[in-house]
Order: sequence, then structure tokens, then C-alpha cells
Amino acid sequence: MQVTDQQLINKYYRALVERKSDFAGIFYVGVKTTDIFCIATCRARKPKLENVVFYTTFKEALDNGFRPCKICKPTENAHAAPPQVTVAIALVKENPKQKVSDALLREQGISPEVVRRWFNKNYGMTFQAYQRMYRVNTAYQELKSGKAATAAAFDAGYESLSGFGYTYKKILGKSPQKSVNKSVILISRLTTPLGPMFVAATNQGICLLEFVDRKMLETELKDLQRLLQAQIMVGENQYIEQAKAEVTAYFEGKLQVFEVPLDTPGTDFQQLVWGALQNVPYGKTATYQQQAKRIDNIQAVRAVGTANGANRVSIIVPCHRVIGKNGQLTGYGGGLERKRWLLDFERKHLNEKL
Repeated sequence: MQVTDQQLINKYYRALVERKSDFAGIFYVGVKTTDIFCIATCRARKPKLENVVFYTTFKEALDNGFRPCKICKPTENAHAAPPQVTVAIALVKENPKQKVSDALLREQGISPEVVRRWFNKNYGMTFQAYQRMYRVNTAYQELKSGKAATAAAFDAGYESLSGFGYTYKKILGKSPQKSVNKSVILISRLTTPLGPMFVAATNQGICLLEFVDRKMLETELKDLQRLLQAQIMVGENQYIEQAKAEVTAYFEGKLQVFEVPLDTPGTDFQQLVWGALQNVPYGKTATYQQQAKRIDNIQAVRAVGTANGANRVSIIVPCHRVIGKNGQLTGYGGGLERKRWLLDFERKHLNEKL
């Protein structure tokens, strides 16, 4: 939403001039004279008040024709975890069987309140809930390898088997003894130049890569749980780690073809369309008609568009490369400005390599 309240505009402008870090991610300022948008902490020369417009989300700035500043990188830094949160997450990952308490955080010079606020805003859960999921996932992997439930419970830091069982069942939906063969979808978060994304994977491959502000994200996650008969929980596996590395390389202009395995449940027709999408070359585009022709069904143009929209693995399965017959950009779950940015980005890097 564009900020129109003059008092708030004045407040935000002062924060911009003073580079106040606690306003990073609170507002995005578009500079009308350069068509660039920034966050509060940008080091660039400050524009005049009459030359700026404030938005509450970076997507609105993109939608209104502003481009991300190359100095402050607003879509990355506004949502990147602050140093205190980064350290807290590292404590969880390095000690998955130990509860990271508020007292332990304070010993490390970390404010539990800062960590809680960040997790509620960026994960939609508390830091303690994040920890519980991570610990239960560790126990789940050990149970699958044959470890006894009692040993897994105490090794995971629980003081009683009943407490472990209650938490485990609440997260996975079944008791430890009954869930060994249950599938799990792991989900993690990564930051990109176009904003934060969620990446999810099964033990077969990547099943989701979406911007966190995608309108249909919650529906997609529910569909994945139903189609894969699996429960979603926070964590990472080798496919998520590989996807993060490849997506990073892609946005650095160093990678054009993804190699991470995929696990994308869908109908036979959807699989056909998604396969055709992966054959659209980097830096190129195709129309819906051309995609229908690729799958030998020229009458299925509308159905191809619907299947494209059902793609849950953006960028890797490049639905952003499909355009309208007249060359116009058409619907994209991440927003048309992101689609435009991705196409321009790929063309630029393709030309650089020619």
C-alpha cells in the first residue's frame, strides 16, 4: 500500500535521512527522479522529500515501475535475518538436540524479543516452535534409521518419553511408533534479489520454490501435503541445500540450467506441460500456443495456461518464460514485475556470454 498519511511520510523520510536500521523492511521508498527504490539504511545520496513515494511492501514498489537499488539491495536486505537471528538459527542447527532457551540467547548477547519478532513476521511461528520442529525432525530421521523411541526422545533433549510423544504427534500427526514410514516435506527459507522464498523438498527432490508473498502459497502447501501424504516441517536436506546453492548461482548470473532433482506431484497432463517448460531455453520465451505445440496438443492452449499456473517450483521450472501470443506478459504467481525482471535478467546474462 502506498503511504499517504503526511505525518507518516515525514516520519519515514527522517528515518531515511538518518539511515535508521530499525525501519529496514518497514517501508520502501521510490525515488521518482531515478525510478529506483531503497530501504531506510541505504547509503546512497538522499533525494528530496518531494521526489519520493513510500510503500509498505517492496512488491508494490516493483508493481509501480521502480527497480531495486544496487547499493542497498532492498529485496534482499530488508528481509534477511539480522545478525542476532542468524546466530540463534546457527545455535539450533549446530545443536539440534539442545533447547536454545532465552537464557542461552542472552548469554550469547542475543535479545530473545528480537528473535521472536523476526520469526513471527518471517516464518509465521515462534522461535520455540521452529526449534521444536527442528528437534522432532532430527528424532524422526533417527527413528527411520532404527533408533528406539526412548533413546530418540532423551537424545533430543526431552526429559520424558510422554512429553516427546505428545510434541512429536502434534507436529507429525502420529506417534513415533506409527510414523516411521510417514513421508515428510521439509521447508526452509532463502533470500533472493527479488525477495525471500520458501523452498521445500521430500526425500526425492524439490517440491516447492515460491516467493513468500505468493497469494496461493498456503493452498499450494496444503495440496502438497494431500498429494504426497506428508506433513510439512522446518528443516533441510541435501536437495534443499543443492537448490539454495543453484538458485544463488542463478541470481549471480553463473548458472543457466538447474540440476537439482524434483518431486512435483500432478496429473499426467501437468507433468507434460511442466516438462515442456523446462525445455524453454534460458533467456528465451515461448507463447502458450508454442507450448501447446510442444506437447502435440495445439487445442490445449487454455489448459496449458492453467497447468503453468499450477507449477509450484518457480524459476527452476521456468513458467516466467511463457508469454502471451501478442508478446505481452501474462499472469505470474510471483507478480508481473518479477516476471519482467527475470526475463530482462536472463537476456542480459545470455547476451554477455555470446
